[in-house]
Amino acid sequence: MSELLVIGYDNAETAEAARKKLFELSSDYYADVGDAVVAVADENGKVHLRQMVNPWALGAMSGSFWGLLIGAIFLNPLFGIVVGGAAGAAAGALSDYGIRDEFMKEIAATLAPGRAALFMMARNLTSDRVITHLADYGGTVLRTNLSSTDEAKLREIFVQAQKLDHVA
Repeated sequence: MSELLVIGYDNAETAEAARKKLFELSSDYYADVGDAVVAVADENGKVHLRQMVNPWALGAMSGSFWGLLIGAIFLNPLFGIVVGGAAGAAAGALSDYGIRDEFMKEIAATLAPGRAALFMMARNLTSDRVITHLADYGGTVLRTNLSSTDEAKLREIFVQAQKLDHVA
């Protein structure tokens, strides 16, 4: 089962650093990341999502490939690339991979201007190694899909990490 964690940070740079660490841990097989998105509230309070995968680009790339292939069959590969790329970009814009954008924007709307949140969906995300590394970046647990007991343990790890930062 995939675990969902949303952690709020004071700024986008810290959220991006935590996401980078999550990817490092994923490459070391500590977590199987399905999606990791940083949501940032600008000075006007508008929410911007920094996706792991750009659906427009992914759709355009896929569509261009298929357009080239079909265009080559009909002896007009350039036309196939253009049409396929445009169709793929449109399809990519209409699709939503990973964590739903509406859900992220709804949660991120509660952020104060300048603050950010890291949305993570993965397997084994709450293993001790992953959580202690993420807690090193500070932050506050905003939302999870964990059981009440597991969520309480997670929140306590983040509170303890913040206390250690203030002591050091």
